[in-house]
Amino acid sequence: QVLLVESGGGLVQAGGSLRLSCAVSRSIFSFNVMGWYRQAPGKQRELVATITIGGNTNYADSVKGRFTIFRNSAENTVSLQMNSLKSEDTAVYYCNAGNKNGYWGQGTQVTVSS
Repeated sequence: QVLLVESGGGLVQAGGSLRLSCAVSRSIFSFNVMGWYRQAPGKQRELVATITIGGNTNYADSVKGRFTIFRNSAENTVSLQMNSLKSEDTAVYYCNAGNKNGYWGQGTQVTVSS
């Protein structure tokens, strides 16, 4: 069993920043891909950003240029730096390891007030 624990969510004003972190119980390099997804009320869960074992990153068009996914090998975490936040970024954010059929965290709420 692999555990993923997200942290860093909260309430922020539009234009502000937050950093989410995901602590993983297994080496983050044991997964071909890790990522962040989000789910807003009444909507399906959607991909936000992914990072492959080789370090390649991919972003949803809606967050390109504002969000950055990165790894900290010493802490065995995958983080999401979110800048210039918008009200439409409000959602529960989930950490994922090993694609959609892999492992999920419990989610952390991000609320952006306009």
